[in-house]
Amino acid sequence: MHQTPTHALPSYLDADHLGPWGTYLQQVDRVTPYLGALGRWAETLKRPKRALIVDVPVELDNGRIAHFEGYRVQHNTSRGPGKGGVRFHQDVTLPEVMALAAWMSIKNAAVNLPYGGAKGGIRLDPRGYSQAELERITRRYTSEIGVIIGPSKDIPAPDVNTNAQIMAWMMDTYSMNEGSTATGVVTGKPVALGGSLGRVEATGRGVFVVGCEAARDLGIDVAGARVIVQGFGNVGGTAARLFHGVGAKVIAVQDHTGTIYNEFGLDVPELLVHVSRNGGVGGYEHAQALDPAEFWKLETEFLIPAALEGQISSANAGDIRAKVVVEGANGPTTPEADDILFDKGILVVPDVVANAGGVTVSYFEWVQDFSSFFWTEDEINHRLERIMRDAYAAVSQVAREHKVTLRTAAFIVACTRILQARQVRGLYP
Repeated sequence: MHQTPTHALPSYLDADHLGPWGTYLQQVDRVTPYLGALGRWAETLKRPKRALIVDVPVELDNGRIAHFEGYRVQHNTSRGPGKGGVRFHQDVTLPEVMALAAWMSIKNAAVNLPYGGAKGGIRLDPRGYSQAELERITRRYTSEIGVIIGPSKDIPAPDVNTNAQIMAWMMDTYSMNEGSTATGVVTGKPVALGGSLGRVEATGRGVFVVGCEAARDLGIDVAGARVIVQGFGNVGGTAARLFHGVGAKVIAVQDHTGTIYNEFGLDVPELLVHVSRNGGVGGYEHAQALDPAEFWKLETEFLIPAALEGQISSANAGDIRAKVVVEGANGPTTPEADDILFDKGILVVPDVVANAGGVTVSYFEWVQDFSSFFWTEDEINHRLERIMRDAYAAVSQVAREHKVTLRTAAFIVACTRILQARQVRGLYP
């Protein structure tokens, strides 16, 4: 007799190499018992609605023709158009993009934005290409996925190694193909093209806001609290600056260039200048270099993983001595590590709530583009902080009711909203 596998995997996936998608499936399994009658729709969550793989051929500056793999995955659109970033990274894979799209579905529903989840990526290391080559790659990729994106279908945004300039090229390419300017096709654009004030630092600001809410729950005084940050790009750098600004001590930072430590607290504004000049924290003179493995063992109030997924695993979770982990990155903690942190009494504020500030201000940008009426940065930050606090409070209440982690609570809230929409819409045809 054949044994029924835990998950009926699509034929294009390898059960032994699921990567982040495997993590996501485990998270869905954990939440299914809490879905009640909606559980009959749970399989919907385990299958992306649409996955597009494209070839991206471009002529390089030296005349050679290069081909890149490109992806755009729409996980679920029951609650609205797809929404999610595009990343340029040499390790991008289909299972990774699927997982990131699924986490966007969860994130948008957890924060109650009127979006489904989507994600995109191109498999390349952008550091090896000129600005002109990146423009050609971006434009060709946009043309290839143009059949499934659009202001009311799927709205890309910046992610790892992409920025406002990439979004400008995407918007222009889509608009040229459509024959009219479509500012709402992407978010995270330059302000000159309908981008929103406050968008650049929105994700890091959201991490800071929910970190402060978690501190209040635990009775931690943020002023004087220690903070360690992995990843010092847009998210980690902004969060560190905001924590530093209210008197917290950022004592250690780790990125791809090194790990630095200063027990008395780093000068975050000065460190940000160093990073902008040197490409990373390595070599910063007012701190000591630290062995990367020692970073996770530091005693601290806040740990902010703001790099890539899978950084906190069963291998290092037992070493962590933080009171609160605030996930700036997507999927930085494996399910096994989640259990270890829970057993140690460490509060984990999950990515689908903690880093939802970016997509929240992307939503504001999309709304402003549709109405051609733009808000001030103070208005945007005020609205963002209110939405983030409300989302954290709702998830925290569900966690207390069911005596589960904040991550499981966020999935309960989000999956319930997604599957309610799926159920009332029904199946067509």
